[in-house]
Amino acid sequence: MMKVLSRQRNSRMCIICGLDNPAGVKAPFYNMADGTVMSRFQFAAHHQSYPGRVHGGMITAMLDEMGLRAMWAKHGCEDDFGVTMSLTTDFRKPVPYDEILIGRGELIRDTSRFAVIEAGIYAPDGTLLANGEMKYLKLDTAKIAAGAEVHEEMPYSFEADIPEIVLG
Repeated sequence: MMKVLSRQRNSRMCIICGLDNPAGVKAPFYNMADGTVMSRFQFAAHHQSYPGRVHGGMITAMLDEMGLRAMWAKHGCEDDFGVTMSLTTDFRKPVPYDEILIGRGELIRDTSRFAVIEAGIYAPDGTLLANGEMKYLKLDTAKIAAGAEVHEEMPYSFEADIPEIVLG
């Protein structure tokens, strides 16, 4: 079992973490004691490609989200922000919807301008369903958001809601 240190904040409309997005996953993300980020989440039927399987684009979006959040787990979200330069996804087994899944992301290379993250989506028994490697260009949030209407992110501080996360 890995120790949870804190919960990261959620956005309002992000397709992965947005609490106000009716089509979103609404995934929570947790900073872990080992410096990784983890999430316990589930996709819904409206995230499917074939019946019983999550669409590959949604799987890839979750891996991408875990990538940036792995940077935050290591450095804090005020210090590190970036944009995806490249992302590879390996689909190992069908990813089901309406079932609890575990996501994990780890920062494996970090420079002043770039970051490389490995992330995976696991079944509760620890079986790897999909994984990927993301490369990010670190940018100031003012450059990323230039011309965009920015909305307030939603802080989260209810420690009682932090689950026990176990990964085989």
